[in-house]
Amino acid sequence: MKKSILKLTTLALAVSSFNVLAAAKPAVIYDTTGKFDKSFNEAVYQNGVKVMNAEGNKVREFEPQNEAQREQGLRRLASRGFTPIVAVGFNMVSAVDKVATEFPNIHFVVLDSVVNKPNVQSIIFKEHEGSFLVGAIAAKYSKSDVVGFVGGMDIPLIRKFECGYEQGAKFANPNIKVLANMTGSTGAAFNDPAKGSELAKAQFSKGADVIYAAAGGTGLGVYQAAADAGKYAIGVDSNQNHLHPGTMLTSMVKKVGQAAYKSWHDEMDGTWKAGVTVLGLEDNALDYAIDQYNKDLITPEVKTYVEGIKADIISGKIKVHDYTTDNTCKF
Repeated sequence: MKKSILKLTTLALAVSSFNVLAAAKPAVIYDTTGKFDKSFNEAVYQNGVKVMNAEGNKVREFEPQNEAQREQGLRRLASRGFTPIVAVGFNMVSAVDKVATEFPNIHFVVLDSVVNKPNVQSIIFKEHEGSFLVGAIAAKYSKSDVVGFVGGMDIPLIRKFECGYEQGAKFANPNIKVLANMTGSTGAAFNDPAKGSELAKAQFSKGADVIYAAAGGTGLGVYQAAADAGKYAIGVDSNQNHLHPGTMLTSMVKKVGQAAYKSWHDEMDGTWKAGVTVLGLEDNALDYAIDQYNKDLITPEVKTYVEGIKADIISGKIKVHDYTTDNTCKF
């Protein structure tokens, strides 16, 4: 009798595990800048989707061409049973909020913002911490004691990047001046390389010799302007060091692809949970990039210095103010 119960229990667990695995149908919906934006969306594709696909876990992808298609695409994926569906970027919030209500049995993941639904996992990052690191690097390499920042859409999230960067720069050099400009007030501000170039050139004319861009595709114009002027630029989200070797001092890497990958795998393992997840340096979710394209730029002394700062942020010895807590930049 005991053997029969044990066999039935084992069978039930096996069936349960199979149902969890069978239910997982990973999907992703990018923002309108597309999966090859060389920045945020591409980080999800390169470090999340491609890795899943290589493992044999095919991820269904959807690239909306306009704002209306965000909600349409999300609803289409949900209606076909894909779960969890990763929605890339804060612009997806409204669509996720609406569609998640319509499909309570589907799991959704939103990157960079919060949707309070019982079937939504919200993943946000401590961008101010990673930006602090590259701000310190910028200050170490500035000969003019002037560095710049070009943001995309003027929202608290991008101000968070700016504030962290300024804190890091002034930590490394209290006398440094930080110039900052936002590209615009709509989503188009993340896809305007011409405007990015214009803003970068204006900052260079005011003495900046290193500019950090947190502006999606707009940053491509910043990097080109830096290359043309013989100045330094710092990339964001993806490792963008390869775009202009010798110009790209480093990149503030935000590991959104790995976050998406983990969420898909959590569903497959039966451990997926709704709620808010906050990832920072202590989670290895942010970093500065050193690779074959900039290894000759970042000296061992600077690397040691920045690694010390990173350790102090993780331990709490250095506290980096988060702009989004009170919409101010205090330091």
